Amino acid sequence: MNGEIKTIGVLTSGGDAPGMNAAVRAVTRTAITHGYIVKGIRRGYHGLLKEEIEELNSKSVSDIIHRGGTVLGTARSKSMMTPEGQDRAAYILKKHGIDCLVAIGGDGSLKGAASIMARGIPVIGIPATIDMDVACTEYTIGFDTAVNTALDALDKIRDTSASHERVSIIEVMGRGAGYIALWVGLAGGAEDVLARETYDGNEQVIVDHIIENRALGKRHHIIVNAESVGDSEELAKRIETVTGIETRATILGYLQRGGSPTCRDRVAASVFGEKAIELIDKGELNKVVVFRGNVPLGEDIRTVITSEQEMTDLEYLNPRKLVRT
Repeated sequence: MNGEIKTIGVLTSGGDAPGMNAAVRAVTRTAITHGYIVKGIRRGYHGLLKEEIEELNSKSVSDIIHRGGTVLGTARSKSMMTPEGQDRAAYILKKHGIDCLVAIGGDGSLKGAASIMARGIPVIGIPATIDMDVACTEYTIGFDTAVNTALDALDKIRDTSASHERVSIIEVMGRGAGYIALWVGLAGGAEDVLARETYDGNEQVIVDHIIENRALGKRHHIIVNAESVGDSEELAKRIETVTGIETRATILGYLQRGGSPTCRDRVAASVFGEKAIELIDKGELNKVVVFRGNVPLGEDIRTVITSEQEMTDLEYLNPRKLVRT
């Protein structure tokens, strides 16, 4: 146990991701085992500013490892983006005797934690976002579940697309990164993958590909579209107008955020949570737990939130290498 830290706060913030509950569970139970008091903060930074704080115990986090979403809840907080809100957040943490904050979430959540760090309260970040777009880590909690959810949808849509000899556009999440589109497209055998990193907006290339495949006897055509690329419904209308082939768009949306986390996400979240407490024990504070080479490590939070070193440097994941499947 770190003698300077007696009470640890934990919150989930930003977009929910399957596996967040497993991380909360791991943080809470590991911390209690190591002699810390744990306080859960409901509804992320918004709840922190409202002082929605309660003590957690082992029973508080029982039977949640398999549940999607986050039992602590989450919400966006505009106030947390202001110096005044950040000052108040730090004040409330001190008021409730919280010596270190564990923040579970994506880039915005980690930036919020960094602002608290700058006000004298140590923090540990755990990356959790289905987009897998946090710098310096090879994995973020929720990605595997989201990809498998989207892949299952693609497989079902392919069946009806083949029956009706359609072009089907499947829009997946990925506001700032195309990893979901890339992985689902590859695993699902899509004919085209449109990701921000690869797609140049030339729709004629897509049209030509559809016509070429139809001439070869292909009776359906699957396009996976990342949400950051553009309006899938409008794209479907344009393709149908030009090709004369019935084209339908399916927007998966928040479906991808829900559901019971996969084994990989449960295990990864548990490892992330245990490592967070290990870092606190060792006095290695103001870190983000990251995976590199499938090994959990602590990376300086300032490096993570300011680094331009994205996962695209990992060649086996690089969407820039993929133009068409």
